[in-house]
Amino acid sequence: MNGLLILDKPAGLTSHDVVAVVRRATGERSVGHLGTLDPMATGVLPLLLGRYTRLAQFFGQAEKFYTGEIRFGFATDTFDAEGTPTTGPKALTCSLGDLQRMSARFQGELDQVPPVYSAKKINGVPAHKLARAGKEVPVKPARITVHSFELTTLRGDTASFAMHVSAGGYVRSVAHEMGEQAGCGAHLASLRRTQAGAFTLDQAIRLEELKTLSIDEIEQRLPHPRSLLPEMPSVMVNEQTAGRIRNGMQVNVPEYSDAPLIKVFSGPRDLLAIVQRIAGTLVQPTVVLG
Repeated sequence: MNGLLILDKPAGLTSHDVVAVVRRATGERSVGHLGTLDPMATGVLPLLLGRYTRLAQFFGQAEKFYTGEIRFGFATDTFDAEGTPTTGPKALTCSLGDLQRMSARFQGELDQVPPVYSAKKINGVPAHKLARAGKEVPVKPARITVHSFELTTLRGDTASFAMHVSAGGYVRSVAHEMGEQAGCGAHLASLRRTQAGAFTLDQAIRLEELKTLSIDEIEQRLPHPRSLLPEMPSVMVNEQTAGRIRNGMQVNVPEYSDAPLIKVFSGPRDLLAIVQRIAGTLVQPTVVLG
């Protein structure tokens, strides 16, 4: 099965666990997820299937949208509810208005230190593996953009929020730093990803539903290949040109925009390749799928 599958991940499973379920449901061994979701988190998790896993490099900078809750009163080592408390309990003395004014400091471009318990790789090893082995985790700040961060309600010690953040941003880190600013510690209590790039919850299949679908039904739920990577224009080529592309040769395609990368189809749904513009209509295959 070749395509992109959008799942609504339940809580309690790692992204790797989800990949295993998808392999069993689809019979496709080559499966890769786009952007890790922590076990506690739920929501949109896109996965590439079959030959489409070769396209992963083009999805790296997708922005994310989240809703969730921040609990004030103590911090944890993982910055979320699954971690061990690192501070003693302390009452929240801030009002919702105080927290909303505080949240403005976490919007726009900023340097963010990722949690040591994260999938961020240090010399090729996930940081969480080093942390759990008791080794030093030399995480470095990363430049991210928080496009919006809105605290909507405060019930007791727990604030609800909505956030739109660039690729590479960690909501857990924002929750942790909010706790430091509030003077009482805080951690992420719940998180739901409502959108990843162009993919939304409306398109997502619940994991339990996926298990009940036939192969044909799953394929019918995959987004049309032309809708993927919308920043790239699409062109259709004849079989002679398709053959040259399969052999890695430069070709001319009927596409006259100035887009640097183009999706090439050999049929209505048959994504053949991603090609890079050399000059004018002359292109060079970058990734060949067909």
